[in-house]
Amino acid sequence: MTMLPATNSSVTESAQLKKAAPAGKSSKIGEFAERYGEAAAALASGLLIGAAWSLETAAPTASIILYLLSFIIGGFVKAKEGIHTLFVEKDLDVNLLMIFAAIGAASIGYWTEGAVLIFIFSLSGALESYTMGRSHRDISTLMDLKPETALLVKNGTEIVVPIEELRVGDIVLVKPGERIPSDGTVTRGNSSVNQASITGESLPVDKAAGDEVFAGTLNGQGALFIEVSQPSESTLFAKIIRLVQEAQSEKPASQLFIERFERIYARAIILITLLLISLPPVLLGWSWTDTFYKAMVFLVVASPCALVASIMPATLSAISNSARKGLLFKGGAHLENIGRAKVVAFDKTGTLTNGKPVVTDLFPYQGYTEEELLQITASIESLSEHPLAKAIVQKARDRSIDLDRPASLQALIGSGVQAEFQNDTWMIGKPGLLSDRERTPEVTAAIDQLEVKGKTVIVVCNSRGIAGVIALQDTIRQQAKAAIVQLQKLGVKVAMLTGDQKKTADAIAQEAGIDLVFAELLPEDKVNWIKELKAKYGYVAMVGDGVNDAPALATATVGIAMGGTGSDAALETADLVLMNDDIEHISSAISLGKRTSRIVLQNIVFSVAVILLLIAANFLHGIALPFGVVGHEGSTILVILNGLRLLR
Repeated sequence: MTMLPATNSSVTESAQLKKAAPAGKSSKIGEFAERYGEAAAALASGLLIGAAWSLETAAPTASIILYLLSFIIGGFVKAKEGIHTLFVEKDLDVNLLMIFAAIGAASIGYWTEGAVLIFIFSLSGALESYTMGRSHRDISTLMDLKPETALLVKNGTEIVVPIEELRVGDIVLVKPGERIPSDGTVTRGNSSVNQASITGESLPVDKAAGDEVFAGTLNGQGALFIEVSQPSESTLFAKIIRLVQEAQSEKPASQLFIERFERIYARAIILITLLLISLPPVLLGWSWTDTFYKAMVFLVVASPCALVASIMPATLSAISNSARKGLLFKGGAHLENIGRAKVVAFDKTGTLTNGKPVVTDLFPYQGYTEEELLQITASIESLSEHPLAKAIVQKARDRSIDLDRPASLQALIGSGVQAEFQNDTWMIGKPGLLSDRERTPEVTAAIDQLEVKGKTVIVVCNSRGIAGVIALQDTIRQQAKAAIVQLQKLGVKVAMLTGDQKKTADAIAQEAGIDLVFAELLPEDKVNWIKELKAKYGYVAMVGDGVNDAPALATATVGIAMGGTGSDAALETADLVLMNDDIEHISSAISLGKRTSRIVLQNIVFSVAVILLLIAANFLHGIALPFGVVGHEGSTILVILNGLRLLR
């Protein structure tokens, strides 16, 4: 009896495996058909044409049957698309034009030419699908990097849970070689993490307690305990996937124009073809066969296949290329616009600078040394959460100075803090705390010298007067100067919009080499200056990371957000996201936009020139249908291949 359940279970499992096998096999076949179906159909069509051509003399009937099969196999996808447009959208497109032309050629005995037209048209369609598929596979690859489950540590027990069940504050364990399931902060453990999927960094980054990590990144050799900071739908990784999906669905203005033009143009071509079939026999005395032949040649060479394929394959190739480098465009329109940018405006804090002040100068008085001044100030400020206080404490730790705790600490609203420390009363804050007696010429000169350089000045006082002056400054990003030089080499002006005081802004601008400086701005002032710059220069890009930057990002022609440190509002509003926060990539984005526009223009000029040349040749001298087919479809293939260059 005890064996029966096991036997039944085995039988059930076996049956399930048998059912699963065909399902798995069919899904693989479906995946293959979706990925390579058009290319396989085009190849099969070509092989059938070769076989039919070789049998034309020996077995004419068999030859026609093979030609028919090549028509059906090669033209099925495009005919289906054309019929859908005709009956569902009540419109005409280039797919139906090609099918009509091929059927027309066959109806007057030009089976080979009609079949070759279908073959080359299906081949160009397969190439275009490859471009689209390449872009969609980028998002599929991203989706594959997303972990499905996490190892939740709760009350000392490890539980495997779906990532959707993780909550902010949960602790998860990530073992060596596993993907990190959620954005969070390392609480315990050391490891190196491969962040290429998020930031584009080629080398793994060392992580220890207190460091930030991202969902979808790959843990190295050590185990990490991570405190979850974002629910699964709000992680940076989830935002990346949404951004790429948006980019694939949005079309540039030029593509929308081409699509509208295609519908009107297709109707015009059909009308002209009907006139060419009906009028010449009556007005010029042409034979019906010659008239129909010339009309079919016209239908082939005048169809706008190459023109229609001029933009989207190139745009999607460029978006796919940039995504691999950590530049996420939300659509082709923004790629087009960034290439035209004449001004790039930067927010200062967190964009041009690191957003974290550091201690730059120490001026001790009353016989104190720099270390003593720093020890006293950092000990008092260790109880404060203010960014300047944290910077002073960090400076003391960097110098390995031991800190004490003050007996009491009280905030002086808008000025600083007051504390009881080492049997004395201390005040730390803005220079406004100083009395006229304490503002000696020496102290005043030191403060003025520091403020002219754009530094934030803190004074430290005790019961005997001023004990020291400390200067702090937000440091410029390592790559900021190089990024600005690269933009200026492209002929782009660089502006800075900041809420900071003018002295600070001027000092940062001078150090970074910025052309235009606008300081002491509120969020609405930034919007107004962006409008002014657009009125003067035309296309303006704005780079920011904070909630206060969102209105300016929305107003600019192209809004650019910092993906790593940027706020949700900035990320949602922006048109381009820098996933690794590397502002040097902005010049790369502009160059890519310019290159894409050049290739699109090349494609449009080339495709229009080929159409006009072939139409003129058909009416002035007359051209053979095979030559018209090769010229027309060959130009389409060349246009698509030219767009694919942007994948590199």
